Amino acid sequence: MKDKVLQTIKKYSLIDNGDKIVIGVSGGPDSISLLHILNELKNEIGFQIVVAHINHMIREEADEETKYVSDFCDKLGIECYIKRIDVIEKSNKEKIGTEEAGRKARYEFFEEVLQKTCSNKIATAHNANDNAETVLMNIFRGAGTSGLKGIEPIRDGKFIRPLIECERTQIEEYCEQKDLKPKIDKSNLENVYTRNKIRNILIPQIKNEFNSNIIESLNKLSVLARQENDFIQNYVEKLLVNELLESKLENIDLKNINKVNVSDDNQIILNLKKFNQQSNFIKSKIVLASIQKVLGHTQGIEKIHVDDIITLCSKNVGNKYLTPNKHIKVLVKSGKIIFSEIS
Repeated sequence: MKDKVLQTIKKYSLIDNGDKIVIGVSGGPDSISLLHILNELKNEIGFQIVVAHINHMIREEADEETKYVSDFCDKLGIECYIKRIDVIEKSNKEKIGTEEAGRKARYEFFEEVLQKTCSNKIATAHNANDNAETVLMNIFRGAGTSGLKGIEPIRDGKFIRPLIECERTQIEEYCEQKDLKPKIDKSNLENVYTRNKIRNILIPQIKNEFNSNIIESLNKLSVLARQENDFIQNYVEKLLVNELLESKLENIDLKNINKVNVSDDNQIILNLKKFNQQSNFIKSKIVLASIQKVLGHTQGIEKIHVDDIITLCSKNVGNKYLTPNKHIKVLVKSGKIIFSEIS
């Protein structure tokens, strides 16, 4: 499995010489395997590692898992940062689900450790099974083709998933071979959350009744969706810069077009006529790309919002605007589409 992880690292350029990586470690089989393997590869590739462990204070076993991670890191001589946070209290305070509160708490802590240790990447232990489950969840939620991408091997050049091509059975076998004795989160066996139901009920049934290689099949689907999405994204970015933007940008590196900052004062101005000449599919991608560049994200922007913006632009009567959410305003005026951040 170590060779497979190394192959994944090289394939997606996840780790470079000189990197310093924060590894999120819960104490379960996935994260302990990730820690063990990266510890063995660090001298070979030339990078440093530190560990971040968060205790959600929900289960009785949590303190035992925290001690296990701490002892495991001490044994390997790895710096380990630990934080205890009442996730249920966070969930109630922020009026979000417990699962979402836990995820937010983890990533906030990972970022905190990244800043404190002057690291530049965060490694999480998502594997091929996690990716397959995510693809299915996105299908059930009615996500578009972008949802078929699943969990990307690298996101924002910072979040890396070296185990993304390893199946859970391989990880469990690795733990046995190396006598790692990871802790098992029993809540993963409870069919309360949608992911657990997909993991424990749906996928085993699909394996038995329809396709024994369903994990591999869904991962192939996500790779194809990722490739298609990257192609479309690059096309849209070039269209934005070369055709639609009202202001002229100099010295644009088209090879890295998706990294180009085309907003000015948190605002993007597009040519309305050229926008309306595009297909609805491309229009929707342009809208999302524009909002992404103004806000840095597209959170809270749903299909209905995108459709409303396209309709607004097609009518082209007088000065009209939409506020899809409290962060973005879309104004159609004088043959222009203006995407502005609401301060």
